[in-house]
Amino acid sequence: MSDYPDVILYAIPFFVIAMGLELYVVTKRGLKDYNTKDAITSIAMGLGNVGLGIFTKILVFASFFYIYDNFRLFTIPVTWWSFILLFFLDDLSYYWFHRISHECRLFWASHVVHHSSQYYNLSTALRQTWSGGFYTFIFWFWLPFLGFHPGLIVLQMSLSLIYQFWIHTEAIDKTPSWFEAVFNTPSHHRVHHGSNPLYLDKNHAGILIIWDKLFGTFQEELAEEKVVYGLVSNINTYNPIKIAFIEWVQLFKAAFTGRKSLKNRLLYFIKPPGWKHDGTGKLSADLRKEWLQDTMHSQSVEKKEVFIKKRPVNKSGL
Repeated sequence: MSDYPDVILYAIPFFVIAMGLELYVVTKRGLKDYNTKDAITSIAMGLGNVGLGIFTKILVFASFFYIYDNFRLFTIPVTWWSFILLFFLDDLSYYWFHRISHECRLFWASHVVHHSSQYYNLSTALRQTWSGGFYTFIFWFWLPFLGFHPGLIVLQMSLSLIYQFWIHTEAIDKTPSWFEAVFNTPSHHRVHHGSNPLYLDKNHAGILIIWDKLFGTFQEELAEEKVVYGLVSNINTYNPIKIAFIEWVQLFKAAFTGRKSLKNRLLYFIKPPGWKHDGTGKLSADLRKEWLQDTMHSQSVEKKEVFIKKRPVNKSGL
């Protein structure tokens, strides 16, 4: 296992330098991308994630090795072509993990932490869960089952997370069009962090944006629709402990209080955020539909106003 270093620990100095450069750039441009309390909270969440990650990695390695040693279909050699193949398969795994984390409240309960900031900068990338690492790695179980070495899998997972650090910024507008077409970029990921109805549950990519385009979850960042960061209902606190566990409290409260059938109690864990057993909840698709209807209505009214203003006046003055 010494052949597979913990690259995230080596990347920490890079993270610190990058945040300093970003702060310099956004300050020079007059952008209000940083809030001191918010950034400190994000860094605290990141440190907590790294600390808990010690126990998580033990569980991950043990699970991967158990599958690899007892159930693998093949023995895939550690070589250049297997690393390239793993790059794509790991990224596909990340896409589905990330997408399900938005579509199933059990996974959203941990992932919501990453979306809780109302600011978007490199420190936001460090705002990571304290609970998700203990069960979200199941999306990668199929890789040791195929025969990829667990050490190589975890290495690629770490490289993916390092890549995703730099896309959490407003300092970079757009990258070259060929890069935007294939890779996840700051523009694509800004959409993902938007609470605008148009942007909800879009762009779940890790490194490659091609999965979103393939599976119908891609949304371009629009100049006329400025991204509003945060949640539909924001967690208005800088307390890391509250941020880490508030959605878990709300989930268990929704599932286990009041008069509900056992089926409905279980559905609170399976259904998307916003779902309610009595039909009063609103999912992201409902919010997007309402927004589109309101937008179309507003555009229709504007067109009518323009038509009235441009309509020629007849001789009678009418």
